[in-house]
Amino acid sequence: MKKIAYILLSALLVLGTIAGAAACGKKDKITIAVPNDTTNEARALLLLEDLGLITLKDGAGITATARDIKDNPYNIEIKEIEAAQIPNVRKDVDFAVINSNYAIEAGLNPVKDSLDMEGSAAAYANIVCVKQGNENEAWTKALVAAVKSQKVVDFINNKYAGSVVSTVDKPTDGYDPTVDYAALAGKKIRIGATPNPHAEILAIAKEILAAKNINLEIVEFTDYVQPNTTVESGDIDANYFQHVPYLDDFNKENNTHIVSVAAIHNEPMGIYSGKKTTLPNK
Repeated sequence: MKKIAYILLSALLVLGTIAGAAACGKKDKITIAVPNDTTNEARALLLLEDLGLITLKDGAGITATARDIKDNPYNIEIKEIEAAQIPNVRKDVDFAVINSNYAIEAGLNPVKDSLDMEGSAAAYANIVCVKQGNENEAWTKALVAAVKSQKVVDFINNKYAGSVVSTVDKPTDGYDPTVDYAALAGKKIRIGATPNPHAEILAIAKEILAAKNINLEIVEFTDYVQPNTTVESGDIDANYFQHVPYLDDFNKENNTHIVSVAAIHNEPMGIYSGKKTTLPNK
């Protein structure tokens, strides 16, 4: 009888533990990969907050990290991953927040394949940059006019259909009337960019400049560091891959002197399924 009573007591204890856990609302851990660079991690966390998955501490902004999460009702574990690698680890986490350029490179359609996307991302418009002191050079003005052309706007709208959004409100015909293009004939401009969509967009600008005998050489990078350090060193003339919050943080951390000369497009950040296909609050 004592043995039976012991078994019954043990069973009751186990059931009590399960019931207690359920009563406390204990949830299985959910893993979400986010970019590990300062501003893009914050951007990802702000997206998660907008989706109602977490709440950040008051005042947490474009430098927020996982340490700034105040409320975490869905027991989310943030996995900080280098931005370019997140598409590769998506299968190992429940969800992944991916920059549109890396999503496109991975064969994803941000509009069709993401579970949700951030709304207005005006603060994160991707920009053309040069080293401080070169803002008013004739070649810089020629480059800006080409990238802000109607041809580029049309290419972005037609090619990416909402995955990438033009921010140019007054497109040019491709040329700056204040520039002496004859004096620039034979000039080579070396610009660094990540492959998609930046290098693809620059290919349109390259055609525009070629009509004035200016050679736009597009140097592709697959990281977020070299495009800035090579502009700072003078190895390339310009770059096109980042947004202003990232640039500001980079200049501060690396004592570089790079400035924005034109905002060209937005890349809305999206959250994608990994091991799970439905967000926990849906």
